[in-house]
Amino acid sequence: MLQVGDVAPSFVLDSTGGNKVDSATLQGLRHVIYFYPKDDTPGCTRQACALRDSLPAFEHLGVPVFGVSGDPVKAHDKFASKHALNFPLLSDPGHGLLEAYGVWVEKSMYGRKYFGIQRSTFVVDGGGKIEHVWEKVSPDSHAGQVLTYLAGALPSTKKITRTKPQAKPGTVVARAAKARR
Repeated sequence: MLQVGDVAPSFVLDSTGGNKVDSATLQGLRHVIYFYPKDDTPGCTRQACALRDSLPAFEHLGVPVFGVSGDPVKAHDKFASKHALNFPLLSDPGHGLLEAYGVWVEKSMYGRKYFGIQRSTFVVDGGGKIEHVWEKVSPDSHAGQVLTYLAGALPSTKKITRTKPQAKPGTVVARAAKARR
């Protein structure tokens, strides 16, 4: 799977509404690309509808959202129409982009092994590099996580070093830390 700092793969894919999306047109534009297993399944529907409902906040931040699965455009159009999805769904039936991002993976269910899409989301910065990655996301809370990240993150390709979080004054953690001193 691609990681922070990797170059995002280029692509030209068919999209809902009879359109094509070419990654070259996204140069200079920070964007979100999320990969989901299948149109109109319970988890994928919850995730897509949460993103749909949050789209005004994404637009306010100037960050377009693109969903990608291996389903054909006809299935995407039906899914988008049924749930009033207001962002492009890209069709990758040959799994080229799915494999390039590293989200076409071996899975196992009831002892049976098969290949499928690992639900994952990437923020691509304006320079075409992966800025942030969420692996194996929860469909129910994910839109909020992405928005929280985007609202607080500076559009940068610099690696972020994690430091130990500081306790907020007055909290149980802060009082405990003070008591240890």
